[in-house]
Amino acid sequence: MTDPGARSHLGPRFASGTRGDPGPGREPDARPAGPRDLVARYTGLLGALLLAVVGYLAGALPDATTTRFWNTDGGPLAVTVWLIGTVAMVGAWWTLRDGAPSTRWAYVTAGLWALPLLFTAPLGSRDVYSYACQGWIYADGGDPYATGVAAAGCPWVEAVAPVWRDTPAPYGPFFVLLAALAVVLGGGLAGTVVLLRLLALGGVLAAAACLPGLARTAGVPARRAVWLLLACPLVGVHLVAGAHNDAVMLGLLLPALLILARRPPNQPASSQSIETLPSSGALPGALPASGASRASGAVPTSGALPAPGGLPAVGTSPASEALPVSGVLPTPGVLSVPRAVLAAGALLVAGALLGLAVSVKATAVVVLPFAALAAVRGRLTVAALLRDGGLLAVGVLGGLLVPSLFSGLGFGWVAGLAHSGDTVQWTSPPTAVGMLVDYVGELVGRRPDAVPVTRTIGLGLLAALLLLLWHRTWSALRPPPGPTDPAPNRRTPNALIMRLLHGQALTQDNNLMINTPVGLVLGGAGVGLGVTVLLGPVFHPWYATWPLAVLAVAATRTAWFVLPSALASFLALPDGTNLARLSKAPGAVAMTVLVLATLIWTLSHPHSHPHSHPHSHPHSHPHPPDPRRDPAHHRSWQSSCSTRRYMSS
Repeated sequence: MTDPGARSHLGPRFASGTRGDPGPGREPDARPAGPRDLVARYTGLLGALLLAVVGYLAGALPDATTTRFWNTDGGPLAVTVWLIGTVAMVGAWWTLRDGAPSTRWAYVTAGLWALPLLFTAPLGSRDVYSYACQGWIYADGGDPYATGVAAAGCPWVEAVAPVWRDTPAPYGPFFVLLAALAVVLGGGLAGTVVLLRLLALGGVLAAAACLPGLARTAGVPARRAVWLLLACPLVGVHLVAGAHNDAVMLGLLLPALLILARRPPNQPASSQSIETLPSSGALPGALPASGASRASGAVPTSGALPAPGGLPAVGTSPASEALPVSGVLPTPGVLSVPRAVLAAGALLVAGALLGLAVSVKATAVVVLPFAALAAVRGRLTVAALLRDGGLLAVGVLGGLLVPSLFSGLGFGWVAGLAHSGDTVQWTSPPTAVGMLVDYVGELVGRRPDAVPVTRTIGLGLLAALLLLLWHRTWSALRPPPGPTDPAPNRRTPNALIMRLLHGQALTQDNNLMINTPVGLVLGGAGVGLGVTVLLGPVFHPWYATWPLAVLAVAATRTAWFVLPSALASFLALPDGTNLARLSKAPGAVAMTVLVLATLIWTLSHPHSHPHSHPHSHPHSHPHPPDPRRDPAHHRSWQSSCSTRRYMSS
């Protein structure tokens, strides 16, 4: 059973992000780079160089929409080089999935891998040409939401994949504005593609800058989070070389989440003597007591006092927030107006970034309910959610309305979302089930056209699971039930979601995959994005970067989302051909069998995880222990009570 202090929305033990945070610039878990690390670095670099060469031999070149590269004289060689390069990059990434030697080492290695891919032809997709044509339509005075690129007369229409030539743009107005700007400044197709790639690179860099802060706040090693996202072959091949606008979406989404996770509290600290604070914590700017150690839970001198909600009040300098060593905490009202304005401004900025992310790609809307939970400071109640979440919603509406009104396009892009499922591929589980039903129907002489039906069922299931996941996250952030409350039923639909959330955390009784309240919210958002990818009507390899970016900074167990990302790296050939299109019937059968096997196994083994039963952990208790009688829990209970008194006064 989860420790009460760990589940509290005001958990003081998570105030500094990680236990014993040594402060900025230092990593307590960094290690020297060994031979294994160097082999992984240069093996991945070799793979990236091979893929860059393949880009010029068999990439998504503008004049190669009708002739498949494997039918040319150099086709077999190109396929071989592509396969070797992909295996090298995926293998190197997988080898260090538990973390690079240090955060800096991960940044440098990921940069080395991305460099050759930045200068090759588009890889894995022809979507960048669709972006260029949609931007051209708007720059020419047309409406990309009302007509396809072929009917609009785009001069580069021959470079666009045939399946997307007659469909309106499914992207938000903010991205259409960016694409039109690239067209105007680029002066031609080549220049436009270069600028769109630089735009995608900017999104990747913005997301990369946020990874250490989010990871530390969520109690996850930054060196692992940076490696899992930036060194993933999907990022280099599809977001950098392929210039997908998913990079722009992530470049707006992660900064918004970081602002929410690290924004200052709504109100300043109230007047209270130092003696009432927990003895295990140290005031900011004060020297730790003699004999105090990080192992004992002392707060680092460079940190800040816990912000309401259990989220660290970082983002303000220690000099401005340091408290006097011998004095009293600041008098109420002295900083109340600036602090409240600063907190409200942070919510508005985060909301605007989230709104812009949705205005690039509608998928970002999945994160909004979880972002509202992260916005709450203080005790998590409906009133607090309406207060802070409402202010966040104002920023979101601003991020949506401003580009819609400024561009004059309105919300016509919402109707274009229906065309995103024009392709039928077995990589989407609901689509695979429908395809299999159609194949079986053809065998008996009647095709039922089941794909639209199974896709609708999948979307309905997606909505239900997202609602259930959000409610589960909300419940986990609220105070724990008392010892007499009934235990949750592990055979309810919650079990299907929470099986993904089991894992060892910092607290001995916490069975979630997260270490902090921030990690719980990020984990919920990441799982929500993962469920969206699984149950959506269509899946493309780069879609896997959505949950990967968030789960990399939240999850303590990684194989369950790293392995699918590794497999997805093999789905797209360098010219943009999806292997799922070449293996429709076998793929539909295999995916349907996998879905059925997963459901049967999950529902028939509700207690199979070693930490899923309250008595399975050697330190677990059937009921929450009385901290006054149990010395092992006395310190955390005393710290929690003292901090709550300090924040509520």
